[in-house]
Amino acid sequence: MTLETPLLLSGAPGSPYTRKMLAVLRYRHIPYRFLLSGHNVPKGLPAPKVALLPTFYLKENGGEYQAAVDSTPLIRRFEETFKGRAVVPSDPVIEFIDYLLEDYADEWLTKAMFHYRWHYKPDIERAAAILPRWRGISSPEEDMLKMGKIFAERQISRLYVVGSNDTTAPVIEASYLRYLEAMKKVLEVQPFLMGNRPGGSDFGAYGQLTQLTHFDPTPMEETFRHAPRVFAWVDLVEDLSGLEPTEDDWMKRGTIPESIRNLLAEVGRVYVPALLANANALMVGAEKVETEIDGKPWVQQPFPYQGKCLQWLTDKRAALTAADRKAVDDVLDGTGCEKLFAA
Repeated sequence: MTLETPLLLSGAPGSPYTRKMLAVLRYRHIPYRFLLSGHNVPKGLPAPKVALLPTFYLKENGGEYQAAVDSTPLIRRFEETFKGRAVVPSDPVIEFIDYLLEDYADEWLTKAMFHYRWHYKPDIERAAAILPRWRGISSPEEDMLKMGKIFAERQISRLYVVGSNDTTAPVIEASYLRYLEAMKKVLEVQPFLMGNRPGGSDFGAYGQLTQLTHFDPTPMEETFRHAPRVFAWVDLVEDLSGLEPTEDDWMKRGTIPESIRNLLAEVGRVYVPALLANANALMVGAEKVETEIDGKPWVQQPFPYQGKCLQWLTDKRAALTAADRKAVDDVLDGTGCEKLFAA
């Protein structure tokens, strides 16, 4: 299978998944053309089945363009097509940990991103002022003010989708502060989550943090106060095209730092109960997910995609050899993540 390059992708600076994939492409030296969503996307390109950012327009083996979304499977598709400078670890045990931490960033850390942006007045005002202008930098000021108001109202009305509400706000914010502490501790012993070279989990975290640490004022201030090292790390990960990784740079299964286990404990503390409660609500057809996370009530709408996330994690663990599965289970034991596979 070959893909025509430069790859075409449409996205926006305020989209964490766009930033995630742009950083992956830079690091992997994959040629690309970035098309600003809603602004300079050529006519005639196919629409994705689900409108998400970024959208890639991929031409395989000289065929027609196909629209593709969803960053995690795209990363793995590009691993098969473009050789060298991989972001998927070669050791199946480390690769599983990388996958779990990437999933956490994409599906839980994004709750903090969405929550802070549309919950607090200063953050709402900044987003409403800047986000529309990226798509119309020379548009009349009156139009931009209207668009900002419309966009903010629409996004605020969708907070329920990610589970941000007055009930869940304390859980999300406390989790973000613990995440900063855990991430800071990781960076004190190694430059990336996966060791001396980045994995998909690094780019997943980076994508969300571009917004949490560098755009939205409330979490930005929290980051400055608690973890300036994390703020600095985001700047470094933006362009890793000059990094020269070696196979020996991956974290080793026999020497996984305690700081990684502490980060996994945060995953087990908040994301795991959310995934399990969501899966149960989907199974019984409930209209609401109602559970307790970190000793506090959690209420949100069921999220079918995260039901798939749990299934993919389960399938991925089941596909490991018995020895690798035991090694993974030993790492996860006591972190709370083992509860994902208790059934």
